[in-house]
Amino acid sequence: MRGRIMGIDYGKKRVGIAATDPLQIIVSAVDTVETGSFEDYLASYIKAEPVVKIVFGFPYRSGNKVSENGIAIEKVTTHLRKRYPDIPIELVDESYTSRDAMQVLIQSGVKQKKRRDKKLLDKMSAVLILQKFLGHI
Repeated sequence: MRGRIMGIDYGKKRVGIAATDPLQIIVSAVDTVETGSFEDYLASYIKAEPVVKIVFGFPYRSGNKVSENGIAIEKVTTHLRKRYPDIPIELVDESYTSRDAMQVLIQSGVKQKKRRDKKLLDKMSAVLILQKFLGHI
């Protein structure tokens, strides 16, 4: 079944969002939203686009300890699985995603002033999470 796969970089303040094209070949940054408005944004997106899967970056840690953000991600994914039972939700290791996203921005020639924009970093992190899930990186 063809449709978009969404990549989510879920944080305390902001959520970076990426998505594939409907053929699931190209990954693009979509938006960055405040965490408090994420579920409303997601509902609007799902209403407008054929979403077939949602992939959240998850901060896996050694020793089976779940971070504070990991607990928040578990809570939101549990809620979303109930709200959207027909859309599978998966978790992918987001280790070093923010660091890698910064390196991509630097290598892409993004000026230092623009790289300070956390919204841009969150979107790029979502792109990398989704690319990792798809096996592109």
